Amino acid sequence: MTKEVFTEDDWRRLLEHLGEDPTRPGLIETPHRVHKAWKHWVSGYGQDPAEVLKAFEDGAEQYNELIVVKNIPVYSHCEHHLAPFFGKATVGYVPNGKIVGLSKLTRLVDVFSKRLQVQERMTMQIAEALMTVLEPKAVGVVVKCRHLCMESRGIRTAGEETVTSAMLGELQPNLAMRTEFLALARES
Repeated sequence: MTKEVFTEDDWRRLLEHLGEDPTRPGLIETPHRVHKAWKHWVSGYGQDPAEVLKAFEDGAEQYNELIVVKNIPVYSHCEHHLAPFFGKATVGYVPNGKIVGLSKLTRLVDVFSKRLQVQERMTMQIAEALMTVLEPKAVGVVVKCRHLCMESRGIRTAGEETVTSAMLGELQPNLAMRTEFLALARES
């Protein structure tokens, strides 16, 4: 489990430092709510990707085409500003005799998105964990996110998406397979 760094008293003090009165009616429960929210938002530190990706050999021995799960929700916080970033991920792989339940790919994205992150590293972590644990022939990950650190401060451009990708195994040298994966990731 994640080590608890901030207490409700710490959040109360933060409100005071911001110039707020933590005893006013609208803020009385805020330290408790923020404490609980941050425990959830960083719960990925307490999760092991290998535990999430329990594989099985049920009918996958002969399957050798892409398996792709799209539109996986991503909710994370950037490690530079602690600002949220959010979007969707597409995760695909070509099995090598083992498969995982489809929901496990969503859970894998969740493990890494519930940590302080940069999108580029998160994309690679998802791909590398899948490659290491499942040992498939190929892995592809595409992540598209909006970053509130860009939208609400600094350049303040609303709606821009950052797209990152990771291609491992046979997706790197095999242009046809890579093209197929990227086409599936693009389709709405």
